[in-house]
Amino acid sequence: MPITLPAPFYYLENFQRVLDWIVQRYSDLLTDDERSFIEQFPTLPQASRALLVRMVMRKGQVFRSGKLRYAEIGCPDAAAAPLLTLGWIVANPPLDVAQLFALLRKAELVQAFRFPATGSVTKDEMFEQLAQTFPVSQPLSVWAPDITESIYEVRVTALCERLRLMFFGNLYQDWSEFVLSDLGIYRYEVVEFSDASRGFRARQDIDDYLHLYRCRERFDDGEYLDVILPDIPTSPYTNSWLEGRRNKLLFRFAQEYERCNGLATALTLYRNCSYAGARLRTIRVLEKSGAEAAAYELATDALSQVESEAEHQALLRMLPRLRRKLGHAKVQADKAPAIEEHSLSLPYPALPSSVEQVVQAHYSSTDAPVFYVENALINSLFGLLCWPAIFAALPGAFFHPFHQGPVDLHHPDFVQKRRDLFDACLVQLDDGRYRQTIIDTFQAKANIQSPFVFWGTVDEELLRLALHCIPATHLKKYFERILRDISGNRSGLPDLIQFWPQEQRYRMLEVKGPGDRLQDNQIRWINYCIAHQMPVVVTYVQWSEQAA
Repeated sequence: MPITLPAPFYYLENFQRVLDWIVQRYSDLLTDDERSFIEQFPTLPQASRALLVRMVMRKGQVFRSGKLRYAEIGCPDAAAAPLLTLGWIVANPPLDVAQLFALLRKAELVQAFRFPATGSVTKDEMFEQLAQTFPVSQPLSVWAPDITESIYEVRVTALCERLRLMFFGNLYQDWSEFVLSDLGIYRYEVVEFSDASRGFRARQDIDDYLHLYRCRERFDDGEYLDVILPDIPTSPYTNSWLEGRRNKLLFRFAQEYERCNGLATALTLYRNCSYAGARLRTIRVLEKSGAEAAAYELATDALSQVESEAEHQALLRMLPRLRRKLGHAKVQADKAPAIEEHSLSLPYPALPSSVEQVVQAHYSSTDAPVFYVENALINSLFGLLCWPAIFAALPGAFFHPFHQGPVDLHHPDFVQKRRDLFDACLVQLDDGRYRQTIIDTFQAKANIQSPFVFWGTVDEELLRLALHCIPATHLKKYFERILRDISGNRSGLPDLIQFWPQEQRYRMLEVKGPGDRLQDNQIRWINYCIAHQMPVVVTYVQWSEQAA
């Protein structure tokens, strides 16, 4: 289907949609400046509104008028006049050297600063020289008097960023979501939005989100941790969603301190953090610090009430080592289930191919086709069957129309809040309705964004084959494990699946090339399959010939 280009002012219409949405749902949280902006914006000439939106949606805050020429807007200087009057933009602002270099071409810099025109100096080298020589900010007319075009700086960037945050409930989504939707590249499930469908309950929530976001930016930019850490609130947020973000940031800080051997600080942060995996890291840091007894005590307590299968697996590895260090009697470990393993010696592929593709070709036949699916197939079957539960319009699940899935997907109570809905979906595996439901959903929801459905990998033919060959009892076990820990169990499934349609059976195949080993999440899935009599094989490959 050909892509229909949007109308010339599509971005302006989208921006206004955001403003209208915010007024409808967040009017009580707006500041006077935000409310004034929203009220004044529609009163401006169309060209002025369009110019502002163009600048807001572009990277940076400072622009040359020559780079603001759009056919639908016309003269940028004329369009800028009302914006200048309101103070939403300013003309010819002082520029530091970094801003100057972002605006000017190398030839213009050579002329302005009298660099040798024939020299081999790069723009980066020019910047290094001038940044030390010119630490002050000056208008372009002082930097480069020969350049006469206007320079505009947007002064409402932070305000518009807050409005974007209120709309999306995050800052990783941006205005491109509208374009991708308008062009039909992305499609989104339609859900009903109630008055409670908003991410922020109070103005403080917005301020807290932005504060954490800035702290994370400083961390990502390499700022010294000891400087940032005091700015992280020590008390939990009442908003559980924000509290999750605070804990995640503390966990990242703790990991960095641990990496840099700041074990005391890392230990404090892990102990005061409820992010998944923090308890396990606490045990590891205690062991690294020589506090084996404390590590053993915490590990023993954790084993009695594990937070996840991943933690349980790690504890079973740690405890024997800690017992040995402390001189405790050896405890006989449970015997690991026997994994069916195959060894193959195959010619090195003549054409570039992954080891999974080579094994796929080796095993596949007309009567027993093999598909390279990894996590795609089982997750897609789950997502299609459980679509009504996943996209249920519960309060706090969806904030805006451009959602790939519910906001609380990875929250500890995600399944609990939808337990009845998931049960209603899974019961179809008991009465046989699941096959038709999955196919109907696949056809009705084609290419709609979902956190589980891999539209580019799974087609209807593969779905029908899987539904024919995989017993409903097995599908139920796969789905129950996904629901047990959505974050941890959506990955780690075997690489390949083979079907025998005539016999109505299948098997999973995990493939390991030379020197490759099973990962922990793969081991957990394999052990689960063995425990529930679901066919799985690990195939180890060696090359019989090396490429020339």
